[in-house]
Amino acid sequence: MAAFNKIIMMGNLTRDPEYKQLPSGMAVCRLGIASNRQIKNRQTGANIQEVCYVDVDVWGAQAESCRQYLQKGRGVLVEGRLKFDSWKDAEGATRSKHSIIADRVVFLQNAASQ
Repeated sequence: MAAFNKIIMMGNLTRDPEYKQLPSGMAVCRLGIASNRQIKNRQTGANIQEVCYVDVDVWGAQAESCRQYLQKGRGVLVEGRLKFDSWKDAEGATRSKHSIIADRVVFLQNAASQ
């Protein structure tokens, strides 16, 4: 059976990049991204802002670039694959979340800096 896992997301960083170097020497940088979507309420006609928050893991040389050039509020376009993680919390409850493993991160110029 064929499978295809590709995601492209554009948004702004919700926090400064979290960078670390693993014992193997591999660099990893975690980004938090918020992507906004505006929709119209059919009943009231009011515009509603819908926000999607996603963590992104960037590896290798690209992680180094993210650490050096990105900061909270900066716009990015991320291309990669969706990953699902689940774990048990301190109370024993199962928790889960989706994140993106980045293949490519494009740094966008923010409107304020144009």
